[in-house]
Amino acid sequence: MATPAQWIEGARPRTLPAAISPVLVGTGAAAYLDSFVWWKALLALGVALALQIGVNYANDYSDGIRGTDENRVGPLRLVGSKVATPRAVKTAAFTCLGIGAALGIVLCATTTWWLLVAGAASLLGAWFYTGGKKPYGYRALGEVSVFLFFGLVAVLGTTYAQAETLHWSAIAGAVSVGSIACALLVANNLRDIPTDTETGKRTLAVVLGAALSRRFYAALIALAFVLAAVSVIATPWTLLAFIALPLAIKSTRIILSNAVGPALIPVLKFTGLTELLYAIGLGIGLALGG
Repeated sequence: MATPAQWIEGARPRTLPAAISPVLVGTGAAAYLDSFVWWKALLALGVALALQIGVNYANDYSDGIRGTDENRVGPLRLVGSKVATPRAVKTAAFTCLGIGAALGIVLCATTTWWLLVAGAASLLGAWFYTGGKKPYGYRALGEVSVFLFFGLVAVLGTTYAQAETLHWSAIAGAVSVGSIACALLVANNLRDIPTDTETGKRTLAVVLGAALSRRFYAALIALAFVLAAVSVIATPWTLLAFIALPLAIKSTRIILSNAVGPALIPVLKFTGLTELLYAIGLGIGLALGG
């Protein structure tokens, strides 16, 4: 039986900034449009966190039963390390996804029902990332999914749920947050290239190779800060996003230093914190500029 601490570790707390950040930026964009609604922002945050934890457990379950996580380098995986049964982890995944769906329905009911389409796509994307017979995460499409769901859908959905309209600054914020979230996944998959190659998990990092993956990570991080700079057209306050730059430089240096295996583990923490600080700065900046 997994301990509570192991269940928390299995939820992958270091990935949670990828759920919190788009809601912060989306809410900042809504405030820029003078349309901040606190309870809708909290609902959107609940949806994002529930889906993020749900997809983490789903990934643990699916990779675990395929044997992908048996000899991995990195934090604990519940099924792969055999501290929890596949059935228990699958139940945890469905429970979290169900909570996210319930909160999403409330948000749709108080905004517009067409948001259900985005919600349904998010649920399917969460499960079939590594689940099902032909998981798209094994076909080098993980980064596309992260950019779409934890960038565009999450940011723009949060903004629209509150403002019921969009602004180009929200789109720029969605692209920038999605880029950093992609960088987080690139770093994770770069670390796992040896084991993923051995088990047949065809991630984008496996396809690109280590050298190109490192450059791709740096390009994604750079794109986010370029967009923050461009967003001064909307308000100079968006430069607050640059509070995350020192951490971004630190993680990028590790990536470009040809670090491998356990040496890449801190990059996940630094990238997650980069995304969170960036989102706090950008979200506050947009709110102040409204």
